[in-house]
Amino acid sequence: MFACCLPAAATRTALVFGDSLSAAYGLAADQGWVHLLGERAKGLDWRIVNASISGETTAGGLRRLPEDLKRHKPDLVVIALGANDALRGQPVAGIRANLEKMVRIARGARAEPVLVGIMIPPNYGIDYAAQFRDLYPAVAAKLKVPIVPFLLEGVAEKPELFQPDQMHPTAAAQARILDNVWKALEPLLRKRAS
Repeated sequence: MFACCLPAAATRTALVFGDSLSAAYGLAADQGWVHLLGERAKGLDWRIVNASISGETTAGGLRRLPEDLKRHKPDLVVIALGANDALRGQPVAGIRANLEKMVRIARGARAEPVLVGIMIPPNYGIDYAAQFRDLYPAVAAKLKVPIVPFLLEGVAEKPELFQPDQMHPTAAAQARILDNVWKALEPLLRKRAS
């Protein structure tokens, strides 16, 4: 086959760095929102790498981010962590500090960070849930980072869109989750592709 006829490799890479909500927990990998993002981003000359791990916390993400940045050399890093910290009642100040460090590490590797917000039910009290909810926009404002306000917007209030554990979205919810992320990512993908 002639070189002219081979599809060109994507010139830019986006790294999705999350937990089970991004790792397609309980689903086939090609059903998850990150895979769907890869399909949508192909036309914009982007390759999507999913470095999400079920059960990951911000502390775990902070430890492994430098190695993943070296391995994949992304232009864009989507940081979608914090839900597991909240499920364990970790102090909000520590979660915030870890997210801020990840943003700075990504920038240090010349990758543009994008922060993905999450909200939790008030299992640890209304004050904790409110502080947790507010930490994402606070980090985004402080460090001037694009943000997806709430990953599960339009999904969280619909029990039928969750697997039996009522924590992980079904395959039917993934397109909506992608649409939530796409609002923040599309301008960046188009800007960097041009």
